[in-house]
Amino acid sequence: MRVLITGGASGLGESITRRIAREPLNTVYFTYNESEASAKRIESEFPNVSSCKCDFKNKAETDALSERLGGFDLDAIINNAYSGGFINAHFHKTSTSDFLTDFTNNIMPTVTLTQSAIKCFRKKKQGKIITVLTAALINKPPIGSSVYIATKAYLQQLTKIWAVENAKFNITSNSVSPAFMRTAMTSHMDERVVEQIMENSPLGKLLTTEEVAESIFLLLNAPAQINGVNLIINGAANVL
Repeated sequence: MRVLITGGASGLGESITRRIAREPLNTVYFTYNESEASAKRIESEFPNVSSCKCDFKNKAETDALSERLGGFDLDAIINNAYSGGFINAHFHKTSTSDFLTDFTNNIMPTVTLTQSAIKCFRKKKQGKIITVLTAALINKPPIGSSVYIATKAYLQQLTKIWAVENAKFNITSNSVSPAFMRTAMTSHMDERVVEQIMENSPLGKLLTTEEVAESIFLLLNAPAQINGVNLIINGAANVL
């Protein structure tokens, strides 16, 4: 299987890259921006992995990568990259420009690359789209997370459209919604808040990036009947 992972050199993305690359028959492409050292380290460990430098804040770079996707002959795309923070400020204190910036930096690159991937998939009459969301869409959203949650909610609705519009082409679109994880994006959070999250978890511990990567790997190898699914990964903190 030939897979593209956006933001695949650090945090959750690195765990996803490593999990899929562990299967030697897979060919893995992943994007990175600032994590060049990590990207080179992953490439040195896995002969079936190739990195692509791409700053999603730069439209020209995103468009250039989109043009290259046809040559990758992809079987799957995993939309993982996110540029921005998790907790910022209360909604009424948040600049309206922050919403526009987040939309430009995160929604539009995902739209551009997924459109390109779908065109490839339709020619092959098969393909998989997996998009990383957040369990905060289901749970009570954290105070100060309006920009992040709004972006993920927008992507959640797109994943449904992708599933419905492309099912007859044997293309699936699923998503995962992980609970809080320790990554660079959440590293600045107050330790007391993190401890409270841990205490409120049914398992009494934080979700790991490796656990989420394993869940994505399952969706990557799932049959086409599993389509339009949002896999909530939060240890049954809530059951729908």
